[in-house]
Amino acid sequence: MKIEPYLHFNGRAEEALGFYERALGAKVDMKMRFSESPDPHPDGRLPAGFENKIMHASLLIGEARVMLSDGGAMTGQSLGGFSLSLQYDSESDARHAFDALADGGRITMPIGPTFWSPCFGMVTDRFGVPWMVTVDSTRPA
Repeated sequence: MKIEPYLHFNGRAEEALGFYERALGAKVDMKMRFSESPDPHPDGRLPAGFENKIMHASLLIGEARVMLSDGGAMTGQSLGGFSLSLQYDSESDARHAFDALADGGRITMPIGPTFWSPCFGMVTDRFGVPWMVTVDSTRPA
């Protein structure tokens, strides 16, 4: 069994995909727009102008899969109550990811040494996704 986060971007999923590709070296594994659905959408379920928005996308960040959609705009869902955690082997990789995610976002804990990690920080990116970035001190260097 796996747990894979599914994030709703309320119309900004395409922008988020590009941002995570640049910021984290993520790879878009799959992308489907609402207009590409093999089944028609029930009347009134798709907001006007949403035909070319992302119905479903899959993004690989390292070995982890994160799924995305613009569908949250239809349900009123918003992000909250969680953080995505990135673990790196090197401090330079962790700092690079942290700085990239902080661009246009908000730092909630500056990156630096803690008692559990030589390098840890928390940031909420420009889309409202909270991240924890850490160097795993239990792995051999």
